[in-house]
Amino acid sequence: MNKWEKMDKDYIWHPFTQMKGWVENPQLVIERGEGVMLYDTEGKAYYDGISSLWVNIHGHHRPEIDQAIKEQLDLIAHTTLLGLVNKPSAEFAEKLVKATPNGLNKVFYSDDGSTAVEAAVKIAFQYWQFKGRPEKANFINLGDSYHGDTVGAVSVGNIDVFHKAYKSLLFPTYKMSCPSFYHSHLAGIQNEAQYLAYLLEELESFLQKNANKIAAMIIEPLVQAAAGMLMQPKGYIKGVRELTKKYDVLLIVDEVATGFGRTGKMWACDNEGVCPDLMTLSKGITGGYLALGATMVTDEIYNAFLGEPTDYKTFYHGHSYTGNNLACAAGLASLEIFQKDSVIESLPPKMEVIARHMEKFNKMQYVGDARQCGMLSGIELMQDKEGKVPFDPALQMAGGICQAARGYGLIVRNIGDVVIFMPPLVSTTEQIDEMLTKLEKSMKDVLDKFGNGQHYSDPCAF
Repeated sequence: MNKWEKMDKDYIWHPFTQMKGWVENPQLVIERGEGVMLYDTEGKAYYDGISSLWVNIHGHHRPEIDQAIKEQLDLIAHTTLLGLVNKPSAEFAEKLVKATPNGLNKVFYSDDGSTAVEAAVKIAFQYWQFKGRPEKANFINLGDSYHGDTVGAVSVGNIDVFHKAYKSLLFPTYKMSCPSFYHSHLAGIQNEAQYLAYLLEELESFLQKNANKIAAMIIEPLVQAAAGMLMQPKGYIKGVRELTKKYDVLLIVDEVATGFGRTGKMWACDNEGVCPDLMTLSKGITGGYLALGATMVTDEIYNAFLGEPTDYKTFYHGHSYTGNNLACAAGLASLEIFQKDSVIESLPPKMEVIARHMEKFNKMQYVGDARQCGMLSGIELMQDKEGKVPFDPALQMAGGICQAARGYGLIVRNIGDVVIFMPPLVSTTEQIDEMLTKLEKSMKDVLDKFGNGQHYSDPCAF
């Protein structure tokens, strides 16, 4: 154990990590990165197969973003947006408005995805107060949804393993069915078109009776990422947008994980031509460099908060590092790379490589479903794929695969028994092919051992 690992184990409490297993087992210490590679303190190289928890877009140590941050640092690192303007935040807001779906014309900055969602929830709630509709104070969310870890964001989430401990702290919401077709059998439906119709009928039936008390519905468009890359039927987000408009309910679209090219288009909403009332952004917003969140809103919502000081229509919400100069400079540089390098246009061949490997994974004995949307993918393990019987969680099969992958020089992470693969968008087709070949070897190592009655798990997996 080197000194950094010892210091870590002595002093740090890691997120989403059972620390007992963490301190009992050897851990990697990452020292530097270059492109899609990470390097530990021993000099060993690893592919970053999860984009450093889904944030890295253009690769590590990207010269353009490095330079933008250095130039801004030569001026100033941070100034408050409470009573002052700073150049990078103003310029970045203009670029975000131009890049996002038409109609989202105002940007409220925060620190990360959770705080972007927290702001969206409070804005939606307060909007109806100012419109003279205080009874519209509740929220609709989806089964297996995840929107962050602050209390408001957890309230609109629905993943028991993450959220059940906090139930007594949360405000109540109305839950619609999980829109993943993979779980449609729970409703006794085996046809995707029929499941789409079922989901939209369920929502409309609810709205017909309850829209007068609903402030907003919040969804992750196309993919529920933290639920294990659950994919929605085509037409779902468009149908939700039509129904929320019809029944005068705001739509909050959480693009924290799906935004900035992850689904093959700049925004998941773009796949179905949807413009929400509010959109939350983070993760890839600075190219994976610095923490930043943004909540985009329409003029209609923004204008409802305008008034005289004595009207008390101010949005009383903010953060010390709102609109941080360095983070916004990084975000500007990242958006410029999207344009300069035609990042979105370069994705289809990369997505095809992922699709080809997903087909191979789906043929493996213990893979229940290998699914993909653009550059997002998840491989769900099943002890009995035909009967959809999961592995005993104590076996931590997916965690074992992630540990085995490190031996091949690949960093991936699991959510339960789903192995997540989300490489930086800058990855070449050859690099993606190599990463997934390494993952296949890791899966065979662990799954073959299970088939032979052996066990290979990761005691730190979540």
